[in-house]
Amino acid sequence: MNVVVTGGAGFIGANLCRELASHGSIGKVVALDDLSTGSAANLAGTDVELVEGSILDRDLVGDVVAGADAVIHLAARPSVPRSLADPFASHEVNATGTVRVLEACRRRNTHLVAASSSSVYGSVTDLPKHENLPTRPLSPYAASKLATESYTLAYAAAFGLPTLAFRFFNVYGPLQPAGHAYAAVVPAFTDAALRGRPLTVFGDGHQTRDFTYVGTVARVLAEAVLRRVTCPNPVNLAFGTRVSVLELAHQLAKTLEVTIEIRHEAARRGDVRDSQADDGALRSLFARLRAVPLEQGLADTVSWFRSLPAYAETGTHLDRRT
Repeated sequence: MNVVVTGGAGFIGANLCRELASHGSIGKVVALDDLSTGSAANLAGTDVELVEGSILDRDLVGDVVAGADAVIHLAARPSVPRSLADPFASHEVNATGTVRVLEACRRRNTHLVAASSSSVYGSVTDLPKHENLPTRPLSPYAASKLATESYTLAYAAAFGLPTLAFRFFNVYGPLQPAGHAYAAVVPAFTDAALRGRPLTVFGDGHQTRDFTYVGTVARVLAEAVLRRVTCPNPVNLAFGTRVSVLELAHQLAKTLEVTIEIRHEAARRGDVRDSQADDGALRSLFARLRAVPLEQGLADTVSWFRSLPAYAETGTHLDRRT
């Protein structure tokens, strides 16, 4: 089996490519990535073939997908704040780019697994969030990810394309970058804590998230293509946990064995207040699935951060507990 991963040099993509490459039944793994947010270094030491280019390039996508038995479509322009700054760019990559990938898959009836986002639930307040709830996006990013899953499921209905659309919830773990304006909360907090700086919390910090370790996500995606899993509806990829941003900060401090300082700033536009998945559909499709607990996931994430040269000397700045 040959598998293409769009966005394969990114955070989730590179973890997935490593997982796929470890399976003997998978012959070739190709990562298609324009390296706008990903890095070739994320694939160092693997047998994964990196093809540099954009999913907006119709001919390139067609050529790469032509030799694939399955495609896992992760390529996207991420971040709610980034979409607020440039809505059209988010739409072009996340919506139009998805159609480019779907068209390439349709030519050969290639199995497609696509990544949507829990942000599509938007202002819906019901918890836990199940897939039959209405979708009310609060940002251009969320709207563009709703387009991703809608096109994916529409191609299944209209053309019989075998597809599976996952809604990701706050994925975190090794290879997730920090140190930029759009960094996700776990790497942003870890970077600040390791450098002895205050952790910036937007709003009161009581907003909640369903954090999902990237290793678990990679295993689910790999199993999905190996078993050729399909579903006519979107499927949450998270496990029903509910952790506030402040609780995350304190758990990270416990993991690092340090005292942290928290600095509050104004809540950000487009942010969802509470997020928690109903995982019933996921478990019906992946019955043997076991999620990595937050404590273990954070420990693995911290270990990866500490292995980076940029953090080699940070230990001298930490106020360690005794």
